[in-house]
Order: sequence, then structure tokens, then C-alpha cells
Amino acid sequence: MGVIDASSRRQLLQLAAASAASLWLPRRAWSQAPFSRHPFTLGVASGSPTQDSVLLWTRLMSPSLQGQAVTVRWEVAHDEQFKRIVQSGQAQALAELAHSVHVEVQGLAPDRWYFYRFMAGDAVSAIGRTRTFPAPDAVVARMRLAYASCQNWQHGYFSAYRHMQDENLDAVLFLGDYIYEYPNSKTSVRPATGGWVLTLDDYRERYALHKSDPDLQAMHQACPWLLTWDDHEVQNDYAGLQEGDSGSGVPDFAARRAAAYQAFYEHMPIRASVLTQALAGLATGAEMRIYSRLHYGQLASFYLLDARQYKDPQVCTRGAKKGSSTVNPANCAVWNDPARSLLGAQQEGWLDAEFGKAGRQWNVLGQQSLMGQRDFRPGPGQLLWNDGWDGYSAARTRLTDALRKNAVANPVVLGGDVHENWVGHVKADYARADSPSIGVEFCGTSISSRSAGHEKTAERLAENPHFVFADAERKGYGVVEFTPKGLTTRLRVVDDVRQAKTAVETLASFTVQAGQPHVERV
Repeated sequence: MGVIDASSRRQLLQLAAASAASLWLPRRAWSQAPFSRHPFTLGVASGSPTQDSVLLWTRLMSPSLQGQAVTVRWEVAHDEQFKRIVQSGQAQALAELAHSVHVEVQGLAPDRWYFYRFMAGDAVSAIGRTRTFPAPDAVVARMRLAYASCQNWQHGYFSAYRHMQDENLDAVLFLGDYIYEYPNSKTSVRPATGGWVLTLDDYRERYALHKSDPDLQAMHQACPWLLTWDDHEVQNDYAGLQEGDSGSGVPDFAARRAAAYQAFYEHMPIRASVLTQALAGLATGAEMRIYSRLHYGQLASFYLLDARQYKDPQVCTRGAKKGSSTVNPANCAVWNDPARSLLGAQQEGWLDAEFGKAGRQWNVLGQQSLMGQRDFRPGPGQLLWNDGWDGYSAARTRLTDALRKNAVANPVVLGGDVHENWVGHVKADYARADSPSIGVEFCGTSISSRSAGHEKTAERLAENPHFVFADAERKGYGVVEFTPKGLTTRLRVVDDVRQAKTAVETLASFTVQAGQPHVERV
């Protein structure tokens, strides 16, 4: 794997932009392949919704495709029978982009549900359902959002998505670790194909494996997704340009990261505009601008953050290794170094500027990890994790200071990564017991990934009193319902991820009143 140079990145950007544009070719000009099997086996998806547009995605899979470009037709309709078609067009599925299709449909009505499908030759995809968001100035009565993260194929089934389909959602917020890059292990519930995921072909194969899950496919068909990423889309514990704690022996991490980024684009319902930064910062080998802000009328704004691509390396990892570990901050001289960042200076500046434009709505930060301080050591002294916000305490203080400086109303932090449910308060200063609460936090468990430990909940909360709830065992997702007066969050958990079919229940429910940065269990 060689480093991807500027011309290769420019070509990738041009191909992505061209394939995302809608075409209209006469039938004689359609490029077709004789499919040896149904080409839409990975399903369909939608994402990046705005008040008047949405991104539609699919990927063709068939051994007969080889390097051919294929003309894919698409339709958007008011009804599931496609009798009232709103828009239609054609797009090119290019071999250079794994025959993925990204169609940016413009000119739609705000706050509307639509149906969509793709066609190639005589093959027709599954029907997807998507929606536009309300206009930023629209008065909105409610929104229902699920948040989820961490779906390790080997650790179990994605059966949580089967139940998520019944939640009547407006959107899904996925917070990272869509795939895992590990080889198969002896403890796998269902084996993964291939070994370590290292090359572009490896990443494409692993995404195809994950996307073959029928419950995941069905949830993508049900509503639009808002997406960010974490480390396993590339490699465990990677930080910016530094390789993490892998064990895979990668000789060229920059090339591996570039391959992973391309595969992420190829398989996610995200816009080609995320690749515009591929022409900047050429020393990085690759860059994707995935942080953004979305509006849901006057009810909520969503700030999707990238806490992996620009972060400084973890410090004081035990054994002088790369990657993460728990650390006693008293023994780490650079722990509070203000020069270190989790988001990077440019994203920090962007976020501060966006906070300056925040209204009185719910202001929701969708980011990868646990925001609040989590002390693993009972009694005197501290033991903190250096890969999350605890390991970047000065950067966390800059974020909370920005919230306070800009008087951001109703901050809500949603996170993942830790494979455990944590619910609590965002504090201005976690070192002070009397520090005011400036927001609330819901850090979700995993879809299937195993937890590191099962400490007693009472002990965990005693060491971390800014949290009101913690659970390290159950797997599933969270559902938040926003209204102008308040929000309600339910932690939905399945009985057993080792089973393809399993029951679901509500582990706990919480409310937050608008204007009051306090969470209460109900």
C-alpha cells in the first residue's frame, strides 16, 4: 500500500462528485452488465437530510461486474407503489468506487416522507423510506431519534435493529464503529470472513459483510441516518495520523487510513462534499470533512463531531505503547497540556462559531465517546482512560467553556464507544463537586460489541457522582423524543445479542425539562 498522492485524491474527489450528479441518458447509452446474481444484496440507505434534499445510497454487488461502469436508475415517490413519482434520474456506479451509488436528490419539500428505489437492468432494489427535515424556522412539535454505535459482527447479531424498526423514528444517529477490523477469533458468535482488514479490498469486504445483516439493512430502509465514525472504521485506538494498538503490523499506516476513508465513503449514505478536504492538508495522505451541523426546525440542532481524525496521540499509555490504557493523571506530566486536542484546532474553532449562532432549541452534540469524567479507581487517587475526553481534559474544558461563553441553550451530549450505558450531567469543572451542570449526557451501549468489565454499578456511581445511571452489561440503543418543553430518553436493551431473534425491553427512562440542565430518572 503506497501513500495516496494528491493527484489520486483529486481523481477520487472528481469521481465521487461525478457519480453523485444525476444524469439523464437515452436508453441506448445505458452501460449495463449481465448480472450473474441480484446486484442489490447490500440494500439501500439514505442520509444527510436537509430541508429540501437527501442522499440516497446503494452498492451493486455481482461477480460479473468486473471493472465495468453501470447505469443505475433511481426514483423518488410519495407512495410506496411509485404511482406518484416526485423525481427520477440516473447515476453511474463506477468500479473505482466499488460500484457504489450516491444520489443527491435536491428540490424536495421540507418535512416530508418519501419512498425511493434503484434499478439496474431488470433488477430492482428494496424500497427505502426517507424524509426531509423541517425548515430551520419551522415550528415543530416533536422529533424521535435513535442513537447507536459499535456493531461488532463477531460478538453477536444486530438484532437490536429489528426492534428499532418499531420505534417510529425520524432518524438514526450512528456514533461510530460501524465495522471492526479484527480477524476472526475463537470466541466469535458468528465468524467474520478474512483476516486483518488492511487494504481497500479488505475494507470493502468487511463493510459488505456487516451490510449483509438483514436487520441492519431493514433499519437503513426505514429512515435517514446521521453518521460519524470512530476508530474501528480504520484501526483500534488510532489517533490522527498515528497508528493505534493493533497487532496487525501495518508498514504504511497513512495508506491504510486512506483506504479505510475511501471505503467508508463508498458504503455510507453521505455526500460527496465530505471529500472536498481531500485537496487540502496534503501531508495527511487523506482527509474527510465529516463534522457538520444539521437543523430540525426550531426544535433541535445537531452538531456531528469527529473526535478521531484530528486528535493528538494518547499520552502515558502503560508500557510506553501506542493506543489507550487507564492512566493515573498524577503520574503523567502532560495530562493537562492545553496544546493537546481531541477535535483539532480547526474543528474546535468551527464548533465555537456554530455555538455562537445557536438558538433556544435543543443543541445536540453527536460525538464518539463519554464526555463526563469516569474514574475507575475506588477511593483516593484517580484512574482515567486516556483515549476519551478524560485524556484530553484541557480540550474538554475548552468545549464546556464555549458552551458557557455562548450561552448555548439545552445542551445534550450523545456518545458511544465504551459499550456501556452512562447517563448524567455535563459539568463545567469535573474536579469540583459543586461545579454547575451545564448540560446532560446520554452515552449509549453497543449494538453488539462486548464490554470490558462489569463493575458494580453502585461503586461506579459513587466515584463519579455527576452520573445518575450506569450499566455495563446490556446491549441495544437509546431513543430520544424531543419536544419544545422537554425530552424523554429510553434505554432499549435486548436479552441476548448471541441470538438472531431476541426480546427487547426498556432498561431505564429519563426526562430533561427545557431550560433545566438536569436529568431525572422516571
